[in-house]
Amino acid sequence: MSGAGALAIDPAELTRLRQAAQDFRVAIVASRWHTQVMDGLTTGARRFLAEIGIPEDALTHLSAPGSFELPVLAAGAAKTHEAVIALGVVIRGGTPHFDYVCSAATQGLTTVSVETGTPVGFGVLTCDDEAQALDRAGLEGSKEDKGYEAAHAAVAAAAELARLR
Repeated sequence: MSGAGALAIDPAELTRLRQAAQDFRVAIVASRWHTQVMDGLTTGARRFLAEIGIPEDALTHLSAPGSFELPVLAAGAAKTHEAVIALGVVIRGGTPHFDYVCSAATQGLTTVSVETGTPVGFGVLTCDDEAQALDRAGLEGSKEDKGYEAAHAAVAAAAELARLR
């Protein structure tokens, strides 16, 4: 299980981010494949943002046809937001399609973040099967909440960058 060694987000961290991110605009860019998993990831991201006080009017939700399209939408959002949260799921099948989509999404989102200077929280699940995806989706009974973690990563990085400015 991948959850070993996960970063603990304590109350002091939430307080620090609540103060640092009070004027942040945040975009959630989410794929439409695998609705149940995506609903869990999106709910987790929104829960984190609510915990640190990001108001609904500071959030933008963009809907991507699939994980392959996440980078182009993230690039657009990075121009006008302090943080972007990219959420998707790719489940291995019997063809190399899985490898191509995972690679394109990962490299594309990394490029967006580095080239724009806007942090992109990577919440793209790359799983062997649906059970692994459900276990990471933040749903009732899931062992992990990767939507919540991706939101934290994006906002925490944006807060650190804000300290440099």
